[in-house]
Amino acid sequence: MITNAALRTPTELGEDASKDIATALTKLLADAFALYIKTKNFHWHMSGPHFRDYHVLLDEQGDQIFAMTDAIAERARKVGGATIRSIGHIARLQRILDNDADFVTPEDMVAELGDDNRQLARSLRATHATAEEYNDVATTSLIENWIDATERRAWFLFETCRR
Repeated sequence: MITNAALRTPTELGEDASKDIATALTKLLADAFALYIKTKNFHWHMSGPHFRDYHVLLDEQGDQIFAMTDAIAERARKVGGATIRSIGHIARLQRILDNDADFVTPEDMVAELGDDNRQLARSLRATHATAEEYNDVATTSLIENWIDATERRAWFLFETCRR
């Protein structure tokens, strides 16, 4: 029988660092997947006079968010931890709320995604602080780029719905 210990990647960070950083990254991954699905949901259900502009914007943003997911999961494994295993696992960990409404106005979609991206930026900063505590410069370096990209998405969404 193979145990969970067999999956632990050797790391110089130490056991506490491995556990804390991998846990923070796994929660971050759940949020990234939740935001990705919500962004695609709104992309697919967009309507109205600015349909094409919003549809294209959300498609681009969805691609950016999805591009983060593999790197987040792989970093959790590189530091000696495990990561997401299922949709149910994501649902148990995500902090970004789903939106299953039958209809959401384009303006509300854009505003909600702006709020969600700002929430993701806060989670990224908290994960950065955890990694920084253990001097995990590789994780902090990755997160700094993701913070910038997330703030850019939030900025675009804010400017899109400014009157």
